[in-house]
Amino acid sequence: MKQRKAKIERETKETSVVIDINLDKQSTVSISTTISFLDHMLELFAMHSGVGLKIKACGDTSVDDHHLVEDLGIVLGQVFKKALADKKGIARYGHFLLPMDESLSYVALDLSGRFFLSYEANIKFQKTGFNYDLIQEFFYAFASNMEITLHIKMIKGRNNHHIAESIFKACGRAFRQAVSYSKDKSIIPSTKGIL
Repeated sequence: MKQRKAKIERETKETSVVIDINLDKQSTVSISTTISFLDHMLELFAMHSGVGLKIKACGDTSVDDHHLVEDLGIVLGQVFKKALADKKGIARYGHFLLPMDESLSYVALDLSGRFFLSYEANIKFQKTGFNYDLIQEFFYAFASNMEITLHIKMIKGRNNHHIAESIFKACGRAFRQAVSYSKDKSIIPSTKGIL
């Protein structure tokens, strides 16, 4: 069966983003966004989703990280959508409950063709380092551009880094389930006949 691959490049006055994905082979994971924390989170997502993922991105981070984080979410959503094409044979749904030390997060998703995001994570503000509020912005851009239903819930946690890790890892594991093939690869998993 043909591998599900896609590449998208997006260039604006604020950012430059290139993402190359292979849903069927985790041959390469290479991520460089100029935001080290986000590189780490996206590497975790790729590892746990089992996809091959190459990201090269930069932007006006001298202003702040918002534009680049949001644009990465936009392009990642678009490239996933393109690689899945008509979604024939996929499982469609995925969910995962993931512990990361004291943190525990739950992610459930439906590759439905309809956008909805529920994001509940009580991450504390900190003066230095990554702005953890941008995690919600990333997932909003990702889910809306991929046109999926995505529920993210932090069940418990104390350390911001651990909470973020549990969310990205759980999301990766849920995606691994949803994009995997069911027994009949010719069927679109919807009574409508389209997703």
